[in-house]
Amino acid sequence: MPTSFQQFFTECQQRTNRFLSENLPPAIEPAAKLKAAMRYSCLDGGKRVRATLVYATANIFTPAFTSPLIDTAAAAVECIHAYSLIHDDLPAMDNDDLRRGKPTCHRAYDEATAILAGDALQTFAFELLSKACSTDSARLLSIIRHLAAASGSGGMAGGQAMDMDATGQNIDLAVLESVHRHKTGALITASVMMGALAGGASDEEVVFEKLKDYAKSIGLAFQVQDDILDVQSSTEILGKTSGSDISMAKATYVSLLGINGAGNKVSELHQNALSALSGFGGEAEHLRQLAKFIIERKH
Repeated sequence: MPTSFQQFFTECQQRTNRFLSENLPPAIEPAAKLKAAMRYSCLDGGKRVRATLVYATANIFTPAFTSPLIDTAAAAVECIHAYSLIHDDLPAMDNDDLRRGKPTCHRAYDEATAILAGDALQTFAFELLSKACSTDSARLLSIIRHLAAASGSGGMAGGQAMDMDATGQNIDLAVLESVHRHKTGALITASVMMGALAGGASDEEVVFEKLKDYAKSIGLAFQVQDDILDVQSSTEILGKTSGSDISMAKATYVSLLGINGAGNKVSELHQNALSALSGFGGEAEHLRQLAKFIIERKH
């Protein structure tokens, strides 16, 4: 087991990339272009923060690299994340040309292939989980339920719809927070919940609620930091087009609170996340370090 956070993070990234590379369908016929687009969008890029959250939370209850179910859960959440980015970048959504430092899926292939690649990655996530090695069917079902709920109309997809409806509109902080808790926060929260379940926790335990509080705080902090980086960072560093929120007239924490106010919000959410973990010992240190990474990242 890696000891330092950086070693742990690197191992999580490597395990996730290796699992995805070995399990995503190879880019061969039939539908070779679709499969190539899936691999293009899911591999060779991404920080794997959500997968690392799965491993770090599981590590509280069991060594994170000992259960195949943990590997599967980490890979599944990254498939959902990759699908969401493909669709988010489409001309009908944010119409972006760059993602993870390379052309977006619809630019590298075509719009129809990108739509299908997103669809296929979404269903592939649940295919992976349905085939996971687990003797506890109730636990596996709960993991699937968390991921499904976070992905649909009550989670990420709903948040994207809310975001589109709010574009160009004058909205307040309460509405903006609701958008981001759905669009970005839901999948981050699911990553923590899935990690706890895959590690052996019960979703009826008090500790589960504390982890949920942590996850909700870092999920929102992730998006507020994104809003800050969209203004302060460059396209080259971000790996996606900077200033896109301004160009699309989107309400952000920066537009509503200013840079300093948004920075204060990130700090507040970071402290909330740490407070939620106050009852845990060293076994939650990787989660604390992940919270720090999220608010200090530059891309």
